[in-house]
Amino acid sequence: QVRLVESGGGLVQAGGSLKLSCSASGSIFSINNMAWYRQAPGKQREFVAIITSGGTTNYADSVKGRFTISRDNAKNTVYLQMNSLKPPEDTAVYYCNANVQTVARSTGLYWGQGTQVTVSS
Repeated sequence: QVRLVESGGGLVQAGGSLKLSCSASGSIFSINNMAWYRQAPGKQREFVAIITSGGTTNYADSVKGRFTISRDNAKNTVYLQMNSLKPPEDTAVYYCNANVQTVARSTGLYWGQGTQVTVSS
């Protein structure tokens, strides 16, 4: 089985920074794309950023220039550096996902449990 665990969320003032981490563990053979999504209260989950195994990145327009996604393949970990945080648009539960091939050679998309980010004005 594969498990993703996020950390690093919290309360931050407008204009501040936070760095989220998401570590994958379990019966992992390889990880392709890793991504971050977020869901604000009363809204649908939305895409934030994605990174391929080779390091190619893509961002939602709303976070370009403020957020940076990165990964450590040796640690099966993806990060999201968030700068210039804005209330209330950046306040949400942030989720990571990973496209994983297991040691049994099955593939699937796995999600973490989410970490709360709250930006105060």
